[in-house]
Amino acid sequence: MRAAAIFGPGCSSRDLKLFQPTPDVTWQTGMPVSSDDADLILLFGGDGTIHRHLSRLVELQRPALIIPSGSGNDFARSLGLRTVRDSLVAWRTFCTNQSNVQTVDLGVIETLEGGHENARNAPLSTRCFFCCVAGIGLDAEAARRANAMPRWLRGSGGYALALAPAVFQFAPVETKIQTSDSAADWTTHSDQPTLIAAFANTPYYGGGMRIAPRAQMNDGLLDGCVVTAMNPLKLFCLFPTVYFGRHLTVREVDYFQAGAIRLETEIPLDVYADGEFVCRTPVEISVERAALPVLTAKK
Repeated sequence: MRAAAIFGPGCSSRDLKLFQPTPDVTWQTGMPVSSDDADLILLFGGDGTIHRHLSRLVELQRPALIIPSGSGNDFARSLGLRTVRDSLVAWRTFCTNQSNVQTVDLGVIETLEGGHENARNAPLSTRCFFCCVAGIGLDAEAARRANAMPRWLRGSGGYALALAPAVFQFAPVETKIQTSDSAADWTTHSDQPTLIAAFANTPYYGGGMRIAPRAQMNDGLLDGCVVTAMNPLKLFCLFPTVYFGRHLTVREVDYFQAGAIRLETEIPLDVYADGEFVCRTPVEISVERAALPVLTAKK
């Protein structure tokens, strides 16, 4: 068997030693040039590392094993891989009978007219994959602040630490959300001042927050969670409930599912996905079904 290992920030070949005793495995470091060069790709890192490699992983169509080693590990958590030991068990299962390969959906962000020129001079693709959650508003602001923190702090609840002060500083922005289950039929879902608009492929983001507790990675749908304007103190008290998925009963929280979403804002807002800056609004967010083969914790 041929395996490739990709290391995110803070990871190195030392982290590979747990996986190397397996016999009859040829190892290489870095992304394979073609699908003929590897039977499996191991990614050591968090959601940001996965995000940066998604486009190439989709092209190669080789199973990916995520080893949760980043400041945010929500994609691995959604696959049942909460610890390095979980990933090691998944590795051994694959080496034995390959019974734990599952193909999952990915989210796709496409910039609409105006999205590129408002993108803070960042190099952009017109089409960007994401594995967990894409969003705008307060959560994007928290991600921006968390990314400016030292890595050790980001991995110790950095998102929550960044979120707390932002709650009292971020003002709601007029946001128009359209939904569609077919590209030719768009319906206005809402058009009102919004604090958070998050669109999820997985249940988790922000280091374990269950922002979309009903999200599934194989249903061809995005789960939208939109928080409209509310008192900042009430909003501050809301966030602990998100870790348990109990925020859906709050009146200002709108939860829905759609195959595709168009997002326009009164002023251009940053769009973050998997904790990484992607572009600015307006955007269209959709699903690519069965886009990525991955290893899960299933035995």
